[in-house]
Amino acid sequence: MSVNSIDDTIIAPATAPGKGAIAVLRLSGKKAIELVASVFHGKNLLQQNTHTLHFGTLRDEQGMVLDEVVVSLFIAPQSFTKENVVEISCHGSDYIVRKIMELFIRKGARTAKPGEFTLRAFLNGRFDLSQAEAVADLIAADSEASHKTAMKQMRGGVSEEIKKLREELINFASLIELELDFSEEDVEFADRSQLEALVQRIRQYVYTLSNSFHLGNAIKTGVNTVIAGRPNAGKSTLLNALLNEERAIVSEIAGTTRDTIEESSDAIEAIGVQKTYEKIKTSSILVYVFDVEQTSSDEAQADILKLMQQGMSLVVVANKLDLKPDYRDQVLPHFMNDPVLYLSAKNKEHLEELKNTLYQCAVGQQNMEDNTVITNTRHFEALEQCYQALDRILSGLAQRIPGDLLAQDIRLALYHLGLITGEVTTDDLLGNIFSKFCIGK
Repeated sequence: MSVNSIDDTIIAPATAPGKGAIAVLRLSGKKAIELVASVFHGKNLLQQNTHTLHFGTLRDEQGMVLDEVVVSLFIAPQSFTKENVVEISCHGSDYIVRKIMELFIRKGARTAKPGEFTLRAFLNGRFDLSQAEAVADLIAADSEASHKTAMKQMRGGVSEEIKKLREELINFASLIELELDFSEEDVEFADRSQLEALVQRIRQYVYTLSNSFHLGNAIKTGVNTVIAGRPNAGKSTLLNALLNEERAIVSEIAGTTRDTIEESSDAIEAIGVQKTYEKIKTSSILVYVFDVEQTSSDEAQADILKLMQQGMSLVVVANKLDLKPDYRDQVLPHFMNDPVLYLSAKNKEHLEELKNTLYQCAVGQQNMEDNTVITNTRHFEALEQCYQALDRILSGLAQRIPGDLLAQDIRLALYHLGLITGEVTTDDLLGNIFSKFCIGK
């Protein structure tokens, strides 16, 4: 996305396409109010206060009424983009929206690119880059946890702390750079012990943030989990019990849903089994379910050995305990060092234990209530690079390396911290980030 067209007045629908009670079109730019005022019949918008609503009609160049609308005014800098912003609420007809868009484009506005309103808010100092990215996360949030995490980041979350630590590091960097100007006099302006203490503190903070990505990524994108087992082991019943709804067909007939272990000579069934194995390879958690009446512990362990992939978490479920209550006492408590959970999916017995185990597999021991959580892959990669640079600084201080080498690693640490908040940006970086936003935001 080019940022050279920042002076244009842009327009885009702010509501999803399709018929509805109302649709909202948003304009932003120096001439936004002027353009709307030229086709609005009602009060003179150029004489109204910010944050006010006005009812009237929109008319084209021939005076034809396109629609009755409510216009919302947000006068710079008191708007989302810190520019003049106008939001037009019209009837939710695709035809009306299209005709209004065409009218304003003829008047000199242009269609906004994906994320361009939020890009302008960032460029105009409304918030930093990590907060801008949180806007997209907030729109995409589909759970309480992802909503809470996005809100925390959008309101400052990690940004203020990173900025503060970055400023402290900049102060030391400037002192070391000053030393380089007096290298012949062999003087030290930067107290090495204070620098070491600061770097240790920053490194610990970066480590904590980096470590939170496992939880953050699980909150934002979920964790690929596969339920596998032999025919009629109770996989579908377990899925329905976990979701508390009839998502999968349940039948007494073995193999009603496509299972994982079944050997098949039928070409179509073989393709289904292969697809299942492919799904397992992309999953982070394997829930292996076996029927305590039909499958021995040796058979279950052989199945698990076929299915397990490196780095995958394993949860072993001994199902149908209602049919064989004494099974707990007849089997080893672990498979391949992983505990066995005994339950009855049909009777929904001991499901909470399974849910807690799955939660621990997904997020570990971290708690999103305690600390800021990183959910963005770009932030995680920047933190990893920063941590490596901080490690080199500490190693350099221990070896008393020259100031110019220290300065190089300090600059790298500052660069990677700056990438997170947007204090270091490129057009390519901004284009990559904001192109993923929806149009109108």
